[in-house]
Amino acid sequence: MINNLFLVGFGGSLGSIIRYLISINIQKYYWGGFPLATFLINCSGCIIIGLFFGLSERFDFVNNDIKLFLITGFCGGYTTFSTFSAENLQLYQNHHFITLAFYVFISIFTGVLGVWLGYFISKI
Repeated sequence: MINNLFLVGFGGSLGSIIRYLISINIQKYYWGGFPLATFLINCSGCIIIGLFFGLSERFDFVNNDIKLFLITGFCGGYTTFSTFSAENLQLYQNHHFITLAFYVFISIFTGVLGVWLGYFISKI
């Protein structure tokens, strides 16, 4: 159990650090009202988790420890659903209803598409 906690925690810390670095770099160059950094991180995270799921089915070397590290840990730390939810509340509170609806729709659509794409790529 301690080993599992370490794998998830270490993977999560790496995912969080990478998410932070990507986010601050996107925010240097983008000043619009749409939460682009979170959107791109969530979309890429969906592709990554799809790849990991597909590769774990395809190859025997992907054991439970690797799944805990990559899927539960890294992807859990990298993706930002809680930030996504908070940003939607801010859009609502600021009466940006069209942006809110677009952000929710496009995030869910591209998230599902990203998982499928990553899974598909892993099978090639």
